[in-house]
Amino acid sequence: MFENKTVLITGAAQGIGKSIAEHYAKEGANVVLADVQKNLGTQLEGELLSAGYSAFFLYTDVCSEEHVKNTMEMAYKRYGSLDILVNNTGKMKSISPLELTLSDWDDIINTNLRSVFLCAREAAKYMKKGSSIVNLASTRAFMSEPHTESYAASKGGIVALTHALATSFTEFGITVNSIAPGWIETGDYSELRAIDHSQHPSGRVGRPDDIARTCLYLTDPRNNFITGTNVTVDGGMTKKMIYEE
Repeated sequence: MFENKTVLITGAAQGIGKSIAEHYAKEGANVVLADVQKNLGTQLEGELLSAGYSAFFLYTDVCSEEHVKNTMEMAYKRYGSLDILVNNTGKMKSISPLELTLSDWDDIINTNLRSVFLCAREAAKYMKKGSSIVNLASTRAFMSEPHTESYAASKGGIVALTHALATSFTEFGITVNSIAPGWIETGDYSELRAIDHSQHPSGRVGRPDDIARTCLYLTDPRNNFITGTNVTVDGGMTKKMIYEE
């Protein structure tokens, strides 16, 4: 399905991004690993190459316009195409809105939201009809805990930006969708408690591969009728009514 397709994933060196990269590699794609984590990115590149997959690490600061432009150009020159972009990079800071500095605000917005626009803009210049972009949002776009204003704003912005880009990129035949993960455990899954799992209608906490498989689904050419939408992958948590007893 993805044989010889070029897939570029930001924030690919660890966590959800790493799982996404591994899934596309196993499907035969040329995987471009874009990340600021040089050691982890190089390590993942080596692991994928050793397993017989096609992978290429590029040190990329998604907050830098120059970095993003160079990354897209180098990916295209290396493989001759750029078919799929997964905007996965993200960071979060929990700070009271009374203490949140503009510097912290800008850091989160630039890393999480502006980077999505920047990467999509530059990737689209190399994409052909039938290409796909997937943006990683969050259920925090729709619900919040205290002291997460910058993160919530960035993720809500991604959902809105997604349908705007989908509309604008119609003329190029590029689909654009977002995924809103809920609790996705990237640490030791075995350390989770029974209550962690049972509070999910699905009966379990999510794993990175749950998001990776959703990316595969949204970028499957057979599913090109899906564009401009957000897919919530949260084990049903955002649909669960909670009452104090």
